[in-house]
Amino acid sequence: MNSFVKAVSYYLPEKILSNEQLAREFPEWTVEKIASKIGVNKRHIAGEDKTALDMGLKAAEKLFTENDIDQSTIDFLLFCTQSPDYFLPTSACIIQNRLGLPTSCGALDFNLGCSGYVYGLALAKGMIAGNIVKNVLLITAETYSKHLHPKDKGNRTIFGDAAAATLISTDGFAEIGEFVLGTDGRGAENLIVKTGAGRNKNPKNDLHFDENNNPKSSDYLFMDGGEIFNFTSEAVPRLIEEVLKKNHLLKENIDLFVFHQANKYMMNYLRKLIEIDNDKFYICLENTGNTVSSTIPIALYEARRENKLKNKVLLAGFGVGYSWGGVTLKVK
Repeated sequence: MNSFVKAVSYYLPEKILSNEQLAREFPEWTVEKIASKIGVNKRHIAGEDKTALDMGLKAAEKLFTENDIDQSTIDFLLFCTQSPDYFLPTSACIIQNRLGLPTSCGALDFNLGCSGYVYGLALAKGMIAGNIVKNVLLITAETYSKHLHPKDKGNRTIFGDAAAATLISTDGFAEIGEFVLGTDGRGAENLIVKTGAGRNKNPKNDLHFDENNNPKSSDYLFMDGGEIFNFTSEAVPRLIEEVLKKNHLLKENIDLFVFHQANKYMMNYLRKLIEIDNDKFYICLENTGNTVSSTIPIALYEARRENKLKNKVLLAGFGVGYSWGGVTLKVK
């Protein structure tokens, strides 16, 4: 049985962190420097009392309203986050109840970052192909801002909070093609929050600042930008080649490439490295920042609204884990 993306919506929290605000906090940054290098003018930040679960609910409610979806038809709920409310119970179970989904609906969380949306599509397609379900609600939601140290000027310019909701079904506007997925756990410590879970439950309180005055702490998100760049440079071109081969397509057959929206510099580097025409490469992070697992569905929503989502589309997610995934869509 074929599977399709039937509808997409997203939610951004009200609080905004602008480049002007960041430049006031970090005088070594200028508004122009942030905009030109990172490609972000503003990012939305979840309130102190708001979580990824709260935002996921908002995104799903928008999906139901904007697309006139009857929530009683949802057979399965997938919730992708690295910022869960609790270790247990699973957030998806709470969301099922709060959305009023039927108790016959399966629900689970999965912990992935920037590749999470593609993995979610793969899980949904597999369940539909196995005749287990017909309608899967995939929610991606992340509050990386809660993982960042206030003095972490680099990551605070990049990341924003958001949630997206996608309905995958037996019909829709975009047929889901064949997937390529990959993992290399050797890179785990290059993007990590070391404390708070089972390995190191208690804070280490080991904050210090490096020679560039950047904070380093086991209690906050650590990202080795150089290693992440090297990983991406090696993994993504290979991923694109494998996705095209598996779907029996050439690069010239793709009408739009929608990558994880990491940052402007990285995306332009990848575009040139893979030799993708500028008019076939979609960038959509100016007003959101890097929203981790929600960047691709937000980009899909905006590209469709701009009438740029046509024919053959290739999606590629990559990041923390390391993990990566790609798939094609055939848009009606």
